[in-house]
Amino acid sequence: MQPRVLLADDDRAIRESLLRALELESYEVTEVTDGVAALAAARRDRFDVLILDVMMPGVDGLGVCRVLRADGDPTPILMLTARVEPPDRVAGLDAGADDYLVKPFDLDELLARLRALLRRTSPDAAVTPRVLRLGALTVDPAARRMRWQDVEVELSKTEFDLLELLVRNAGIVLERTTIYQRIWGYEFGSDSKNLAVYIGYLRRKLEKAGATDLIRTVRGVGYSVRVS
Repeated sequence: MQPRVLLADDDRAIRESLLRALELESYEVTEVTDGVAALAAARRDRFDVLILDVMMPGVDGLGVCRVLRADGDPTPILMLTARVEPPDRVAGLDAGADDYLVKPFDLDELLARLRALLRRTSPDAAVTPRVLRLGALTVDPAARRMRWQDVEVELSKTEFDLLELLVRNAGIVLERTTIYQRIWGYEFGSDSKNLAVYIGYLRRKLEKAGATDLIRTVRGVGYSVRVS
């Protein structure tokens, strides 16, 4: 079955170029030109992945992302942005995006990121493993639920995937490159802040539930989880 993509970008040249490229790669593409139309399409139909431009008329890409996440829509979102500063990228992740790509982008990289997002949500990837436990932490991959003692903590898809990976390798220091490959499907580059951003999200949520110092940073290497 062809993966279904919702493409939202008000730049006609970019939109038409991506439409041709995606269709050549056997994607079924629905294209819209603004955030209002993107929300309507996402609520009307089911898509496997969304590609949203940040700067769009009406409702921008960040707004679309926030509304869909508030609706409980878990569809993977790849954000396209001309903004290159770290705070702008962090804003996209904060809004609920799973990934971002800075314009102008390489088409092969965009396609690779789409494949990575689709792998993470494909039925074949949905293994039903045992419940994972680490001290008072319980991670249920099948139900995608996490608890610390009696407190259930709500996590985004990427946050859950990251925590599950760390817990499955409890006591082992996972290198950043390994985490990027396992979670995102490729290496972002040495200057990427994506991993640090999501580690920060996890730490704040865990600490709020009472789990302090669960995720350890090994400078120059990566991250691990262990209970003191």
